[in-house]
Amino acid sequence: MNIIPKQQNEPGRRSDERPRQVQYLTPLVDIESNEEGYVIRAEMPGVAKEGLEIMVDNGELVIVGHRRNFKYPGELAYREIKQHDFRRVYELDPAIDTSKITAQIDQGLLTLTLPKAEKVKPRKISVE
Repeated sequence: MNIIPKQQNEPGRRSDERPRQVQYLTPLVDIESNEEGYVIRAEMPGVAKEGLEIMVDNGELVIVGHRRNFKYPGELAYREIKQHDFRRVYELDPAIDTSKITAQIDQGLLTLTLPKAEKVKPRKISVE
């Protein structure tokens, strides 16, 4: 797998605004490789299931997470926690079965399972 950092312009801006560049934070990841495929674990604190966009396009895996500001019932006196967007792009190993990729998020840790296609998994051949 290769990491390909990319940025894009913000979609849907008004015509009277100057163009702005979307600022993405790069989530920290661990990537595990085993006989079955790959497991990617990405830290995206404050990102909920509804704030995730995961796509496979042109042999790339695109992971985007949106963290929005929390709405407080009282008046906010001070803010350090910011609204952020996370983004990572990976070039996929051609051996990955993209139709079987799964994703879960739990307490800000995104876990993606990328299984290898059955035809590329090692198999033992018995001798008769």
